[in-house]
Amino acid sequence: MAPQLACLGLGNLGQAISTNLIQRANLSVPLILWARHASRATSLKARIGHSVVANTIADAVAQADIIFTCLPDQDAVNETFDGVFLDDVEGKLFVECSAITPGHVDALVREVQAAGAEMVGMAVFEKSSMADAAALTCALAGAAEQVERVRPYCAGIIGQEVIDLSGQEPSMATLLRVTGYVLIVNMIESIAEGYVLAEKTGLGTANLQKLVAALFPGIYMTYSERMRSGSYLQAEARETIGMAQHQISEILHAAMESKTSLPALEAAVNHMEIVYNHVGPAADISAIYGAVRLESGLEY
Repeated sequence: MAPQLACLGLGNLGQAISTNLIQRANLSVPLILWARHASRATSLKARIGHSVVANTIADAVAQADIIFTCLPDQDAVNETFDGVFLDDVEGKLFVECSAITPGHVDALVREVQAAGAEMVGMAVFEKSSMADAAALTCALAGAAEQVERVRPYCAGIIGQEVIDLSGQEPSMATLLRVTGYVLIVNMIESIAEGYVLAEKTGLGTANLQKLVAALFPGIYMTYSERMRSGSYLQAEARETIGMAQHQISEILHAAMESKTSLPALEAAVNHMEIVYNHVGPAADISAIYGAVRLESGLEY
């Protein structure tokens, strides 16, 4: 019999995972949805079909075999798992995708295992701005036999590729996500600096974009086009400065614990502060470009 799946938490990531599971996994039984804001679950059910909304966390977990948890922060994780542990969870598998630190994942794994359940860590990376298009890479970490239970729902369904961290602690997936985000933020910073330099030296941003397209297609071009098109100025953003600052707080925590210097990231953090003060937390992360422009004597 096919396992029953559930998704707890329906922010951007939870909705993307749920949508991809419904559209691509050919589930024999409806996906169970639960969100702290019930309207979000009912709205998603109406949009994707083949799903049911659980009224409580206990209802969702009691019926499920594999539970994806996609929560925005540590407080949400604590609140949700307080509800999870009210009932018997023995034999269940939790797939942890939440935005928490590796240390918090380690602590959660201990609690889950003490309750007789198992946990796999899953980090998700976007190749473009469209997670719903399955343009995702999933990193899976945990006991090999548990990773194998999750893998069939990742490659070609939730995402396009899987980074296999089998046999490693679930928190390694989270650590990879945190470290990978350093590369993404530094990339955005370098693109922004390059375009400002191109504009001020007379090279022109159009010429530099031709080089970016030739050497760095994909995610580089995603952020490049946001900057050159002016879409970084738009009020609505998929990836906000506020969200980025939350992720960076995790990075800085890991850097502090490991005594690692991150000067390039610090430059990006300073530019995020400028954007935050200039526009607010809802600005797109590519608005780092606007901050670099301001520092270089150009309009935001």
